[in-house]
Amino acid sequence: MKKLTSLMAAGVVVALAGVGTASAEAQPVQQVQQAQQQAAPPRGKAAATANPLYRTGRLASSNCSPGSLPKGSTSAYKRFLTRVTDCLNRSWSTQFRKAGLTFSKPRLRIITSKVRTPCGPWSAGADGIYCSTDRTMYMLITRSQLRNPFALGITRLMAHEYGHHVQSQSGIWNYYWAARNSAGKSAQLQLSRRSELQAECFSSVFMNTVRDTLPVDPGEWDYTVDWFRKNGAKGWPQNDHGRGPTQAAWMNRGFSSGSPGACNTWTASARAVS
Repeated sequence: MKKLTSLMAAGVVVALAGVGTASAEAQPVQQVQQAQQQAAPPRGKAAATANPLYRTGRLASSNCSPGSLPKGSTSAYKRFLTRVTDCLNRSWSTQFRKAGLTFSKPRLRIITSKVRTPCGPWSAGADGIYCSTDRTMYMLITRSQLRNPFALGITRLMAHEYGHHVQSQSGIWNYYWAARNSAGKSAQLQLSRRSELQAECFSSVFMNTVRDTLPVDPGEWDYTVDWFRKNGAKGWPQNDHGRGPTQAAWMNRGFSSGSPGACNTWTASARAVS
């Protein structure tokens, strides 16, 4: 069994309120008709508690086969990350169409050293960041990862950061950030946990869809979940991601279900997001 590295838990999200833009490019008639049938993301608390994505059933398969992840090759690592992102795009864009919601793909920026994003400085210990200001996933390739590549771990991390993009695109974050702005410290931490645990659950839903094509070794997956159960909270100085057992519970929930509807952390009890 491969030894887990910081890659397992070192994904974070930083976000600022962004301004939506639209393209003036001409589109084929069919695309215009499809866009007219889709709605803007919902707002208010219902955007989080009763989002249309929850009623779309199992996450669409992407027939994802990103290939091998050999040691020591930065180009192979970049190719793997790009292909996994393509898989995520296919699955989630289909899911948004099923929900009748508009969707745009995130950008992917692969880096080999820490950078400052439009959302602020790079967070200490992070291997991946999603910034909503420029709708970009920043994925850091470290020397340690090149020496000991772990395909399941990097895919899980990417799917987590992509989960934050799903929250942003679906309107869930419309409620989350508005609620945070008027909440006290304790309530802010609980809201953060609901957001992070949902992103982790969304990640596990995606991992279910690629378990045969990635492939996801059952032993490695069980070991990964157990690692989070024991260590998932250790990288965060305050309880803003959830306790280890709580993280593991939402991972299992998402993987077992394969459906975004299993990831509604916003109506879960306080204990379930502790």
